[in-house]
Amino acid sequence: MNPQPECHALESPCQEDIKPDALLLPEASSCPQFSGAGEYDNIKLIDDIDELTDVPSITDNWITARLNIAFKGLASIWYMEMKEIHGRRSWPLWKSQIIQKYSNGTWIWKKTMSFENEKYSVDKDPYVWCLRQSKRFKAIDPQMNIQMRNHKLLTQIPGEL
Repeated sequence: MNPQPECHALESPCQEDIKPDALLLPEASSCPQFSGAGEYDNIKLIDDIDELTDVPSITDNWITARLNIAFKGLASIWYMEMKEIHGRRSWPLWKSQIIQKYSNGTWIWKKTMSFENEKYSVDKDPYVWCLRQSKRFKAIDPQMNIQMRNHKLLTQIPGEL
């Protein structure tokens, strides 16, 4: 009779230690990626991770342990420096740091100027134009309601409707 191998904390967890719903966790390779170079990468990263927080089997520790995988390029350097200064932090604290760093006043001002300078014209695909403007709304004011968004969109259409 062969005894079962002993489990060690530093090795992979034993099958008995894994909760059934934990087996449904996304692979580390499917974690959101963030370089800080994309126009709306910061919003996408936050939205993707916030979506994961709604899954009961995904803990804050699971999320924060994978942030080093999520950050790439200059964002990775920033993350490692922040982690060295502040240590391991919860997702809400990392989220506020990402907003502070990548959704700062200058970034919001640029999105506001982009919104105001891009008027709708008939040569543009209305769906693509509305989606682009919607991303800008979310950057400028994430709490903006649908009525205000519609009003602001209408101000960007020259002439009479």
